[in-house]
Amino acid sequence: MPPLRCAHQANSSTTDSGLALFVRRTQNAVMSEQALHILVIDENRIRASIIEEGLCGAGDVRVTVLTETNELMRRIVEIDPDVIFIDLGNPSRDVLEHMFNVSRAVKRPIAMFVEHSDQASTEAAIEAGVSAYVVDGLKKERVRSILETAILRFNAFERLKRELEEAKTELADRKTIERAKVILMKTRGLTEPDAYALLRKTAMNQNRRMAEIAESLILTAGLLAEEDGE
Repeated sequence: MPPLRCAHQANSSTTDSGLALFVRRTQNAVMSEQALHILVIDENRIRASIIEEGLCGAGDVRVTVLTETNELMRRIVEIDPDVIFIDLGNPSRDVLEHMFNVSRAVKRPIAMFVEHSDQASTEAAIEAGVSAYVVDGLKKERVRSILETAILRFNAFERLKRELEEAKTELADRKTIERAKVILMKTRGLTEPDAYALLRKTAMNQNRRMAEIAESLILTAGLLAEEDGE
């Protein structure tokens, strides 16, 4: 591992740091050598420095620190970080809920630090998609493992969500194709294999998905049925 090199910018709200480490990028599932951009949100500059020091030992990272939370969502969009660390100390319910809303909106790995918590807050953090909810655990030595845990949990959760959406889409497509086959069997006197083959051939000829062809057929059949009813 190369020597530690942390460079501080003139802007008091940001710092850059870096070491070499292969890290998993949040937008894909492959390992990358690109610098990981980490946003640290902490109104307490001393506590933020603890996270910074820990991140300096976490690999090739670029760290931006926000010590003010005004227009937080706008700033996050502008900074566009890969990972977000939020240190709240001992937050009020309103502050905690606000940060949970941020977590729901940004779709990034988030590690959140609090000094105290209860079961309701912990459950709310999980529901909000916080990747690592750390209670009374802000220590420089733990930052690297917390970073890795947050990224791994986020990627795993995103993968599960994609698989669930793909499964739902596949099931809906099958139902649509089944409905279209029934229409063809009734209107054209086709067998089920012939109806499926016709849908498949039409989809290939038009370079479209079978489910799209089936949906168009169902819509057309519905319109014709309405005209006949009139």
